[in-house]
Amino acid sequence: MTRPLTNPSSNFKDAGRPFRASIELVDFTASQKLIWDRVVHDSKNGIFLHSRDYLDYHAHRFVEKSVIVLIGGKPVAVFPCNRVGNQIISHSGITYGGLLYGKGIRAATVLDIFRNLVEHFRQTGVTSIIYKAIPHIFHKYPAEEDIYALFNLGARLYRRDISSAIKLNNRIKYSDSRKCAINKHKKFGVYLIEGDFFSDFHDLLSMVIMKFGAEPVHSLEELCRLKGLFPEKIRLIGAFKEGQLLAGAVTYDFTHVLHTQYLATSSRGREVGALDAIIARLIEEAAPTHNYVNFGISTEHNGQHLNRGLIFQKEGFGARGLVHDFYELNLIDNSPSHALL
Repeated sequence: MTRPLTNPSSNFKDAGRPFRASIELVDFTASQKLIWDRVVHDSKNGIFLHSRDYLDYHAHRFVEKSVIVLIGGKPVAVFPCNRVGNQIISHSGITYGGLLYGKGIRAATVLDIFRNLVEHFRQTGVTSIIYKAIPHIFHKYPAEEDIYALFNLGARLYRRDISSAIKLNNRIKYSDSRKCAINKHKKFGVYLIEGDFFSDFHDLLSMVIMKFGAEPVHSLEELCRLKGLFPEKIRLIGAFKEGQLLAGAVTYDFTHVLHTQYLATSSRGREVGALDAIIARLIEEAAPTHNYVNFGISTEHNGQHLNRGLIFQKEGFGARGLVHDFYELNLIDNSPSHALL
């Protein structure tokens, strides 16, 4: 536990300024799993990616430095993060990180928490914090006090990716080319199934992205393990013809947002609109209960290159741009170097 930056003896209410409660930071340990998960569950910007089960399934890859924030001895926020060299990353094991906190925490308190985090990590020799902000559509209630705190403390935006999302209660109509592709699958006898055929899907996904010199973020074993940990949250939908998998989608259900974690199609699947049919089904199924369907990013090289063909396909379903921002908060005067995220 670190000494709070705001000294409890200096709490005051003066000149119209609100009362400052004592802030303490506690390094997370496995014994605090239930406390952590309760804070995430009650937060206005946390999703199941921030639960300990998700963060810890590949914990062996990271130097864990996550923090629980206490105010008046009560846990009110958590900060998932790991250390890479002299940097803190929020968090290398998940797409979206950042400070997770509830509706009762206001802007001034978030700013004070960030000042405590800066002092806490500076004392351990950290030179900078890489902050992976959570895009606003994942918030259950407005939660961008953290972005203001980063600005206030002099953080710089150094990377911006563009994703695409569909607002389900005010959808843009499918483009003519997408409509045509969606209708193809019926003519060719393609049928859709939800199941646990992760081995076949992982093979297909690996084959597709191998062309770009890449490999899936998750191994087959990890995908199967995550499905076991979150059976109601993670789904696999496939398009088949005569028993052969032509396309598939792994989705993450964040309750108010349906996110396509992986999409893959074979060349034959592309010819018969297999993946288009899957996406159309996902959109229609999510529309009554979700606010958004979110697709992955369409940028490369830290956001500098836009994959025009990829984003054009998503836009054909009515998706439009959503940014995913990365900030660097320097804890010392000299210029830092970036860690691999």
